[in-house]
Amino acid sequence: MQRPAKSDIGANVLDVQNLKTYYRTQRGPVKAVDDISFQVKKGEALGLAGESGCGKTTVALSILKILPGNGEIVGGKMLFRETDIARLTEAQMRQVRWKGISIVFQGAMNALNPLFKVGDQIAEAIVTNEPGASKKEAHQRTGKLLELVGIQPTRARDYPHEFSGGMRQRALIAMSLACNPALLIADEPGTALDVIVQAQVLKLMSDLKSRLNLSMILITHDLSIIAELCEKAAIMYAGKIVEQGDVVRVFKKPLHPYTQGLAGAFPDIKEARRRMVSIQGNPPDLLEPPSGCRFHPRCSKAMKVCKEKEPNTTRIGKENHVVACHLVE
Repeated sequence: MQRPAKSDIGANVLDVQNLKTYYRTQRGPVKAVDDISFQVKKGEALGLAGESGCGKTTVALSILKILPGNGEIVGGKMLFRETDIARLTEAQMRQVRWKGISIVFQGAMNALNPLFKVGDQIAEAIVTNEPGASKKEAHQRTGKLLELVGIQPTRARDYPHEFSGGMRQRALIAMSLACNPALLIADEPGTALDVIVQAQVLKLMSDLKSRLNLSMILITHDLSIIAELCEKAAIMYAGKIVEQGDVVRVFKKPLHPYTQGLAGAFPDIKEARRRMVSIQGNPPDLLEPPSGCRFHPRCSKAMKVCKEKEPNTTRIGKENHVVACHLVE
């Protein structure tokens, strides 16, 4: 893939600072996202990776402020175009969703209403978020959006069950672009798709990003997808970002033991055959996360300080590469 030149990437579209999102339960708060920071620039894609349950999807729901009833942003800032959306009311957030930030949810069949035609659902998003748009104009734009993602405009009259899995995913991408957002969040866009269709969807997203100069947050557990589509990578573990930076540097020279474990568990087709190595143990209970570094119970390099003190975030040289690990300190 042709990565955009640095000159093509502009100022911050989104600047997340010390975000904390907890879920209230009878046993206490689940610290799903606990003090994380990252930035996404204009025309840049950030890949958010980690095991299931590490808080990736909660980050996306927090940015759009569509958390479930027991979810709450308890601290931090989310600056979207220099406005802290964490402080906005629900009425104000409606002006941000779709037109500023949109999302492609995991599982296209569940995200589309089976009782309505695909074109009507896309047109509804336009009319709802752009009161000045007529239904006729919305349907005309719907046809162009479907064409943009490689679907014949005439298929707008079909129902979701008449689309293949790949076409439903493309239709969701078309819907997310309905109001020309500045930032697109894609939550596991390749889930439940076979490898050929997944490759087609990811190529489409890459083409749209370049053509529309879109900023993107790509949430996935597949490191190869991040390496293909993103300029930056952020690795999450147990509600924390443990390492982030330029995608090539993070994957070629990972410094955090967790990142090294993820990279080591991913097969390289150019290497000789070898036994797969996994990270021992399970992610911690975020009701009572471990003291110190949250990865220390599973880390083969853990030291005494790792159990007692949370590591600071360390910047590596002059590069935009930061790691939260006592070994690096």
